[in-house]
Amino acid sequence: MTRGRHHGGCMRVQRSWTTGVLVGAIALATGGWLINQSGAASGGESRRLLDEIHRLISARFVDEIPPEELYRMAIDGMLENLGDPYTTFLEPRDSEDLRLTTTGNYGGLGVRIDVKDGWITVVQVLPSSPALREGLEVGDRIIEVEGESAEGWSVDKAVDTLRGEKGAPVNITIARVGVDRPLAIRIVRDVIQVAQAQGFVLDGDIGYVTLRGFSREAKEELVATLDRLVDEGAGGLILDLRRNPGGLLPAGIDVTDLFLERGTPVVETRSRLDEQNYLFRASSEDRYADVPIVVVVDGLSASASEIVAGALQDHDRAVVVGTTTFGKGSVQTLYGLSGNNSMKVTTARWYTPAGRSITRDFDRESALRDLAASAVAISGEPIAAATELEDREEFTTAGGRTVYGGGGITPDLIVYRDTLSTEEQELRRLATRSGAIPRNVVFRWAVEYSNEHDFNEGFSVTQAMREEVWTALAEAGAEVERELFDQSQTYVDWLIADELAGAEFGEVPQLRSRAVRDAQIKVAMDLLREADSPEALLTVAARAAEEQGAEGTRSDEPAGDR
Repeated sequence: MTRGRHHGGCMRVQRSWTTGVLVGAIALATGGWLINQSGAASGGESRRLLDEIHRLISARFVDEIPPEELYRMAIDGMLENLGDPYTTFLEPRDSEDLRLTTTGNYGGLGVRIDVKDGWITVVQVLPSSPALREGLEVGDRIIEVEGESAEGWSVDKAVDTLRGEKGAPVNITIARVGVDRPLAIRIVRDVIQVAQAQGFVLDGDIGYVTLRGFSREAKEELVATLDRLVDEGAGGLILDLRRNPGGLLPAGIDVTDLFLERGTPVVETRSRLDEQNYLFRASSEDRYADVPIVVVVDGLSASASEIVAGALQDHDRAVVVGTTTFGKGSVQTLYGLSGNNSMKVTTARWYTPAGRSITRDFDRESALRDLAASAVAISGEPIAAATELEDREEFTTAGGRTVYGGGGITPDLIVYRDTLSTEEQELRRLATRSGAIPRNVVFRWAVEYSNEHDFNEGFSVTQAMREEVWTALAEAGAEVERELFDQSQTYVDWLIADELAGAEFGEVPQLRSRAVRDAQIKVAMDLLREADSPEALLTVAARAAEEQGAEGTRSDEPAGDR
């Protein structure tokens, strides 16, 4: 979670939060003052020694190393030895990426792109975007930009080239399925606002909303989405925070504020700096007081996502379902440096209203190893490794329920996504090794199929579709036996349904298609069907947890393929 400036105050100041402009460069003079003050106090001799070593290596080392590289080595070594993966040096490109993440907008065309079969390919056209106005479609391959071939481009190179100032035109040439000749298109860039919240009603009266991140616009978009769902008849809400990496601290507080009564503690930050010790409280009334809420999380729900889940769990305001979250319980402050560089520094840790620190004790590499070794969801994405509850500190919610500190937020009800069978994992492995990744092949097939057929959102995957996909895989050179393909029908059907929904109907129908096939969302819906109030939901969830415990699956571990 990122903070962009310090705020005056004293230990345990209790105050409401008003979102402001929090991410940006601290004045260079201020950053320099902080560095100089520290050096004057205790680092003069050490700094001279560092300069001596720098000069000696520059002049005498067997290989010539540019002075700027030596300084960067020193920076990297200093940060690595802190043992904190979240304190990082950001070069100008990284700083711009962070700005886009926290503001949610940029100057560009309004498309999501990916590399498909060696070409930059449009996988989504955003609503009300320049790309939509000029007629770009899902599946279009960008083959030239300003007369330069785009063959072999990476996503990063394409993003750098296609983004730009509002009002600046860019000329691209595309290849489109079903069109014999390339199409030249001139698009004028505009400010693109990436939607943080998307939602719809499931099963007539259950509202579903997914929140992608916590930018400055997150609360406003979430309110608009939730209000619409309630107006459409939603009597219960599912807040999907899976794969949400977090974002701005105040955005996390603002989102939590929507579901708690005025004055209720949301989160506390603790630091060795007095000005960063705060107890943040809700500043308004619970906007959805009578609505039962299920929060769905997974191992990639982090930071601000964990603030929301932890606060609502501690106050018994929502039931948390899914798998244990990532475990990032720290706050970073962004400081501006010379040369348009910047630095994120961990300046505080945060604690839930019950006093829990949820920080997981692991480094970045071990986290990636854990993910690689864990179960694989039907989407093909890894499920976070298990978290043992036995050694974790216990805390009590406002209503007396037991919750756990350390190692992320443990859900009230552990529910795994449907995982790939052994055969389905083998299908993915073989096809990837042979150079024909199933997802890319199915994407291209889906674009062609949607151009040639009419079907509605409620379509079912047919045997004829499976046969066409098998043919496409074979033509792409996938070294896959037909028997293995047939034994992997659940995974194949998921891919077909997902890609067809995205190609034909767009993002929201694709999300709906995923939701109705999602084991965790199905459990959330089952809980809400039995509860007509937040209090009733807690009772229903407690009963489900007891039944789960009786079956021996309470520990946060996969119970085999599902």
